Amino acid sequence: MTIVIFLAVLFACMALGMPVAFALMLTGIALMFHLDFFDAQLVAQNLLSGADNFPLMAVPFFILAGELMNAGGISRRIINLAVAFVGHIPGGLGFVAIAASVLLASLSGSAIADTAALATLLIPMMRDHGYPVERASGLIASGGIIAPIIPPSMPFIIFGVTTNTSITALFLAGIVPGLLMGVGLVLTWLLVSRGMNVTPQPKQSWAQRRYALRDGVWALMLPVIIIGGLKFGIFTPTEAAVVAAMYSLLVSLLVYRELKLSVLQPVFVHAARTTATVMFLCAAALVSSYMITLADLPAQIAEMLGPLMEQPRLLMAAMMVLLLVVGIVMDLTPTILVLGPVMMPLVQQAGIDATYFGVMFVLVGSIGLITPPVCTVLNVVCGVAKISMESATRGVWPFLLTYLLLLSLLVAVPEVVTVPAQFFR
Repeated sequence: MTIVIFLAVLFACMALGMPVAFALMLTGIALMFHLDFFDAQLVAQNLLSGADNFPLMAVPFFILAGELMNAGGISRRIINLAVAFVGHIPGGLGFVAIAASVLLASLSGSAIADTAALATLLIPMMRDHGYPVERASGLIASGGIIAPIIPPSMPFIIFGVTTNTSITALFLAGIVPGLLMGVGLVLTWLLVSRGMNVTPQPKQSWAQRRYALRDGVWALMLPVIIIGGLKFGIFTPTEAAVVAAMYSLLVSLLVYRELKLSVLQPVFVHAARTTATVMFLCAAALVSSYMITLADLPAQIAEMLGPLMEQPRLLMAAMMVLLLVVGIVMDLTPTILVLGPVMMPLVQQAGIDATYFGVMFVLVGSIGLITPPVCTVLNVVCGVAKISMESATRGVWPFLLTYLLLLSLLVAVPEVVTVPAQFFR
């Protein structure tokens, strides 16, 4: 009965168009009434506790770092660097999009921010050179969702806080799966770009490539600083976010000099608005998370999944299918906040590595960002390219299929994630 009430209230609120944060809070309150445990003071305390969390301080600073990178020319230089080295080969602008996606993912950790930057700069360029716009849009959207996997990743931060999993371990474990996503896109683009009647980019001289590399070296140093600092224990993920924001600010102001002091206010305001949305979601989620624990919901689900608890890989496969279905109708952050606290006790009971599960959880949720109808990342690309959702869906399906094959591989062979993660630690 508790599970029915939880799901019924949550989906009823969302069906009415209620913001997810309020839906989560009302779901927790509904469980309070069901358990005859309602206390308004308890709701307020959990709201405050949900936002008053030191690791969550990384979120506003990484959001700010992403805004500063886009406004200060750092993102553009990453794309220029990719154009200089691979833009001239057949289908080159597609490979530029993939290379830039991986590099930008190691800078901001936001799928929407990376996709917007890539789409704004590359889609007009690809259209002018004869690339099919729907296929180009699908590729850029698929590249954008690498950002939640390669560190620094805001979804990993939220997942770590929500499920009490090491954020540093999640960051380091995401490196190899993120790179595999990039490799998968390269192989897929090799197939889908055959026969395209496109105008190749002119091959740049080594002098031009050296200039692009020299111009982009300050941007390339940021992931080195963050990953190196985390691996060697120089700073925590929260401190890494502060380092990223300060580094982006100083490079944009003093090195590239594209960010003017007069532009700082709108940059800070936009970052603050995005932060407020995410933090309120996290605060509201603790209300429902607290009641999920109190109602012993994970134990009830574990009892339902009893036969699968002795087969960890089969259990993982079942949970991934569930997350794929949920990802179609729910964005990544709410999925983490709703299902993370429910699934993690099952994972621990089945003996599945928590870090591995966290990477897989975020990977599946990221795939949902390009799966209609919600597909926030695909919506961003549609807006920039001025194409319909139907066209973008046709363009994205080959890359979506590649990600599903990669997901199947990681479920069948978890060592692909766990062994490199041990090495990076």
